[in-house]
Amino acid sequence: MSSPIRVLGISGSLRKASLNTQLLRAASKMMPEHGMTLEICDLSQLPMYNSDIHEQGFPAAVEEFRTRVARADALLITTPEYNGSVTGALKNALDWASRAPHNAAPGTPSPISRKPMAMASVGGRFGGLRSQIHLRQIADHMNLQTVKKPEVFVSNAPTKAFDHEGDLVDPQTIKFLKDLLGELAVITRQSQRSEKVTV
Repeated sequence: MSSPIRVLGISGSLRKASLNTQLLRAASKMMPEHGMTLEICDLSQLPMYNSDIHEQGFPAAVEEFRTRVARADALLITTPEYNGSVTGALKNALDWASRAPHNAAPGTPSPISRKPMAMASVGGRFGGLRSQIHLRQIADHMNLQTVKKPEVFVSNAPTKAFDHEGDLVDPQTIKFLKDLLGELAVITRQSQRSEKVTV
């Protein structure tokens, strides 16, 4: 019997009432496999990436974040679109996650390398389309295994997809999100089987 899939949810928004974070909370209630879980992490305590700090060792908040990434079987990232791209908070977190320890041997993999990942976005006229385009470019460079379809863009979110309590209520968005999670489960299982064969 396969072990449960542990998904780490990362919201690119630091806003307390963020709809991108609400989308992660909605996802946590519609896991496609029995025992599959989603844990949401907070990026607000991460310092800005600085190679001088990196050389001195990862700060405690960074070490905790990297450990959570490493322990996760897969990632689900949601992000608004800021100036046509991902948020600074999200890019900063990915920069920290992609680095090996300063004194690590050459070729030491980062905790995020080859991690299965799905993405979704909320906000704006196009639902964060441009932020996802850039996030896919970043993910490819970091060697993430990204779900290609379906694409989940939630536009006009405050009046369409979420109710006044912040709960996801739009049937079409719910369907797309469930399908996205299903695909994430598929590629995660494929990745786990591949690792067993390699070992």
